[in-house]
Amino acid sequence: MRMETLSQLCSLRRDRHAAVVVTDLVDGTKRLVVEGEGIEGALGDAVTSAFRSGRSSKIALDGSQLFLNVHVPEPRIVVIGAVRISRALASMASVAGFDLTIIDPRIGFSSADGFESAQLIVGWPREKLVVDRHTAVVAVAHEPDIDDYAIGAGLQAGCFYVGALGSRRSHAARLLRLQAEGFGDEDLSRIHAPIGLDIGAVTPAEIAVAILAEIIQSWRRRSLSLPGDAA
Repeated sequence: MRMETLSQLCSLRRDRHAAVVVTDLVDGTKRLVVEGEGIEGALGDAVTSAFRSGRSSKIALDGSQLFLNVHVPEPRIVVIGAVRISRALASMASVAGFDLTIIDPRIGFSSADGFESAQLIVGWPREKLVVDRHTAVVAVAHEPDIDDYAIGAGLQAGCFYVGALGSRRSHAARLLRLQAEGFGDEDLSRIHAPIGLDIGAVTPAEIAVAILAEIIQSWRRRSLSLPGDAA
């Protein structure tokens, strides 16, 4: 691999951007494809599939033998609110291969008991939240002063999943607040609320299952275009 390409790949990985190195196995030429880069035709389809699966593979294309070496950042979950749902979600997420961080400024809610498989941060999302396109934001604090900033930050960053706990009535009020902050209908339509797949969940553990299932679904079906790209 040329030093210039290697340097670019290292920079992309450091900044948590996904990329695929396409190598022609006959002549050895390499091409670096960054997630969001538009590629037409069969190669574009193969690269899209590689990004979604996260798996490297060898393919035959138009008489050529190509190897697609995939570099996709590990998806992570940031939960806003150290509540019973987030405690259950933390243990399930680790089994599913997600790193999970919980942020909550409410000291009384933020006991480390039961959160051994997650990083627990006591603080306000405005000060502690760091997200990117490969992050799922789960807002379950059920407090607008805590949840709303995180939801807005997730939308602005193009997070692959933004979900919020609450009834349809409370979500309608949430949308009005976010509209007042300047978010448009297209952005707001990306919020998963009520949160989680509709499996009739009742208990905190069941709700956590529904949330994790919806996160996995969103990750595997995520848009690979960059925010603001034309359709």
